[in-house]
Amino acid sequence: FSKVLVANRGEIARRIMRSAHALGYRTVAVYSTADADARHVQEAHQAVCIGEPQPAQSYLRIDTIIDAARRTGADAVHPGYGFLAENDRFAAACLEAGLVFIGPSPEAIAAMGHKAGAKRIMADAGVPCVPGYQGEAQDAALLASEAERIGFPLMIKATSGGGGRGMRLVQRADEFPELLRSAQSEAQHAFGSPEVILERAIIEPRHIEIQVLADRYGHAIHLGERDCSVQRRHQKLIEEAPSPVVDAELRDRMGKVAVRAARAIGYEGAGTLEFLLDESGDFFFMEMNTRLQVEHPVTEAITGLDIVELQLRIAAGEPLPITQEEVRFDGHAIELRLCAEDPGQDFMPQSGRMALWAPSRNLRIEDSLYTGAEVSPYYDSMVAKLVAHGRDREEARRRLLGGLADTVALGIGTNQSFLSRCLAHPVFAAGGATTAFIAKHREALLATEPALAGQAAAVAALLLVETGTDPALRNSERRLAHTLPVGLRFELDGSVVSASLAQLGPCRFEVTVAGRTHALELVQLEGDRLRLRIDGIIEHVRFRRDATELYLHLGGHPFAALDLTYSAAERQGAESGDGKLRASMNGRVVEVLVAEGELVDAGQAILTLEAMKMEHLHVAPVAGRVRALAVSVGDQVAAHRVLAEIEAPQ
Repeated sequence: FSKVLVANRGEIARRIMRSAHALGYRTVAVYSTADADARHVQEAHQAVCIGEPQPAQSYLRIDTIIDAARRTGADAVHPGYGFLAENDRFAAACLEAGLVFIGPSPEAIAAMGHKAGAKRIMADAGVPCVPGYQGEAQDAALLASEAERIGFPLMIKATSGGGGRGMRLVQRADEFPELLRSAQSEAQHAFGSPEVILERAIIEPRHIEIQVLADRYGHAIHLGERDCSVQRRHQKLIEEAPSPVVDAELRDRMGKVAVRAARAIGYEGAGTLEFLLDESGDFFFMEMNTRLQVEHPVTEAITGLDIVELQLRIAAGEPLPITQEEVRFDGHAIELRLCAEDPGQDFMPQSGRMALWAPSRNLRIEDSLYTGAEVSPYYDSMVAKLVAHGRDREEARRRLLGGLADTVALGIGTNQSFLSRCLAHPVFAAGGATTAFIAKHREALLATEPALAGQAAAVAALLLVETGTDPALRNSERRLAHTLPVGLRFELDGSVVSASLAQLGPCRFEVTVAGRTHALELVQLEGDRLRLRIDGIIEHVRFRRDATELYLHLGGHPFAALDLTYSAAERQGAESGDGKLRASMNGRVVEVLVAEGELVDAGQAILTLEAMKMEHLHVAPVAGRVRALAVSVGDQVAAHRVLAEIEAPQ
């Protein structure tokens, strides 16, 4: 083949194109109308629009992607990850159209794509599996009976997918019916099948995965393990290689099992075997991802190999160029997933415009962002990956912590500060994080440093006054229009702040906020970069102002301020007690659980929104009668829109 169509979007499309271009291949991008200005579209040799933003109308349309390959003369397809990467029908359609599918055979994808069947195959191949139920019968009564047999806690998992969708942890028997319904609903919407399996929950395990490579000539190797234990919503946030708890002997055992599993299905290409590792050192098969993984850069960092290049070479018919004995591991690498989400609101997805994007130059950055880029509600919440490599784990952690602090991501809520606290937490620093890490230390990981928050409030107060009529402060000689202290009121990261600002002299100010007075002095300003002396210490600030909104990056953390000084009242939220249920994010209505006129209890499920590939249940803010439903299944809604009105009984 000579021209590769990349059937994906964003950072992974760019990553694949980088290796393809280095090998001399021409590339074709596909894009939805929401991605018309995306970087993967700009960097491909050709690009084809394949439909509307909703994935099912564009990136999941097998026929339109095959047609795009035909129209552009592409003779190979790389699926990336997600979307169609583990769809055996897509792989088969590519082959039927005369295209090289850069991945395993449709048969191998089908075998591993169904969790129940995959576990049966792995058990037959001698791979240790978690005890559970993988039967085809799916009626609720039988599943409840099987759950009682397995015992609690247990996991419900969608058989046809991954990424945490259709997955629920059930602690007690009385939780099972509602969590089963929720998991099946999410699985149906995400994968087109409500089928689930049940597994015994292994408490506080390590999530360890083994990268494998295999060619069509029967050669197969592994590239060691990755530790992906730091997760939220059963989705990974931090990955590293090697694992802090896997020694050479365990690595060899797990690697041999993974290679045996790949050979058992005649695997070809790059794939990953995922395991749970318990405290005793026993490991259990979870699933096989028959594709490139999001976290592949950490393996590339410690092995010096380009996994995408190897995928392309294997697909072109070349034998593996390296033996197991030739695989070498150098140092340690850690990857962070920067996501558009609000950790303080149960990691609720966020969308909107990236007002300022300036990633660290000291890290490997995988992204598709730029200043002004729109982050859509239609796709995954991950917007960038940040990777650091060091001689040992501590050096990699230190480099990543510093690079993350230097990365400026303003305009959209992200998990940047949360990730910083994860890296700095003593349990993670010591290599002790399990899959329970975030749940166990949630309070500390969400805590805001009061002193830094106070400084941010003081800087926000100054910038809100000084940039009130101009898009940005242009010179450090600008004076306040008022000689007397100026009172102002604004919202900083969700909390309402009152402040008083007085000018003491040229470029010198005094800001009182929350009972503390801060001395500020403008030192230098250039564009959106500000050097400011705060309480005697010079700090570097990046900022952007947009009407009443101000975004600033201070002390390695982002802050967002909304000017309320001249507003008649604060924004009304769902907690106002007015009985109006509002959308917590931009999303699509996938389920309405009540009817108009129905009596509901406070906290009762009303409807479900889907945003960034996850479902989010919205519940009644008060008890009463459903007076009005403002949406129907399939509607796309904006954040804060009224979805339903509930009238308290008279």
